[in-house]
Amino acid sequence: MIKLKGLEEYVEVIWLHWELGPQGWFFKEVDNSSAKDPYYGFTYLREFYFKADPDYDKRFTVPMLWDRKYETIVNNESSEIIRIFNTGFNHLLPADKAEIDVYPTALRPEIDEINEWIYNTVNNGVYKTGFATTQEAYDANVYPLFKSLDRLEKLLSDGREFIMGSVLTEVDIRLFPTIVRFDAAYFTLFRCNIRMIRFGYPNLNKWFCHLYYDFPEVFMETTFPEQFRAGYATVVNGIVPAGPEPLISTKP
Repeated sequence: MIKLKGLEEYVEVIWLHWELGPQGWFFKEVDNSSAKDPYYGFTYLREFYFKADPDYDKRFTVPMLWDRKYETIVNNESSEIIRIFNTGFNHLLPADKAEIDVYPTALRPEIDEINEWIYNTVNNGVYKTGFATTQEAYDANVYPLFKSLDRLEKLLSDGREFIMGSVLTEVDIRLFPTIVRFDAAYFTLFRCNIRMIRFGYPNLNKWFCHLYYDFPEVFMETTFPEQFRAGYATVVNGIVPAGPEPLISTKP
């Protein structure tokens, strides 16, 4: 959203290390992460939460939108941050960027409906599948996940450019992170292995490749495949899978 809306002047991105440590997300001078936060010298994400609320007792999650003026957390829910970025800076942006609207009024009911089942069965479904600790829990989530992927495949079978038709919306933006990680991480590490996107879902794969290769500054340049694969491996067992090759599906 920052790249899409041209918000780099107003929203600075500070990357944590891709590994989830015993005390949560942390900074480390490797890849695109620095050794520490450049403003407070923090080395852990949790320090921001405690600065905002010394009595904070919930999870320390990313993304986290921080207000440097008021020195507090604005939001840590990605779906809500998408909507903040969609309109919150429009008065500061040139017309071509301000007019980009990924949550258009006419499509909102349909967007909300499709977001709900995609989140529950796909975005969150890969985690409910991958972190299942019983066969029953695994079975209860892996089949709804692939049923929803089948549903997306059918939706895209009419040749539409984006999930909602001819316009890029937040549905595409919210689905993309899951699909870009699917073959390289969820299929191999999270046992989401009924079908791969690149071989089992030609329409969904075409949609993904369209975003990734045709809008590189928005999608490709904000994706770090080697990092997310290694990061998920550390959560599972520390062993990074050799494949698939190539790591990201090639454009059909």
